[in-house]
Amino acid sequence: MNIRVGFGYDVHRLQAGRPLVIGGLIIPHEKGGLGHSDADVLIHAIIDALLGAAGLRDIGVYFPDNDQALKDIDSKVLLSRTIELIKKEGYFVGNVDATICLERPKIASVIPEMRKILSGLLGVEERQVSVKATTSEGMGFVGTGQGITAYAVALLSKE
Repeated sequence: MNIRVGFGYDVHRLQAGRPLVIGGLIIPHEKGGLGHSDADVLIHAIIDALLGAAGLRDIGVYFPDNDQALKDIDSKVLLSRTIELIKKEGYFVGNVDATICLERPKIASVIPEMRKILSGLLGVEERQVSVKATTSEGMGFVGTGQGITAYAVALLSKE
């Protein structure tokens, strides 16, 4: 069995008047991610982890931020397209482990719903998707509420 591990990272500025989309959910908050798509930092980090594990470079290669067809696109669509790409390479998802870093809002209560959404898109059981949340203890651009980051690791297998 061929096993591959990939790492993903994403960051977005937070801006008033934008929806806050994390893990496929719109979360009530006065600020949301600023980006070409819906700025779902968690899904973007997962996409990069998956592409990296499959040796397929990064999210910008497949979904560039200058492609007007992708303007404000739902990142769940991008994740579904990514799964198609890795399946063409003969890989399937073993598991995904991800961490979101933001000060506010607190999101622990919605993590189970994120896991449900993500597992459905990834074609795995919920127990194969881990989502955690943390803060940066008030330090840096995340700590001051200027931005949000996410990190992800993905395990792919090929029989």
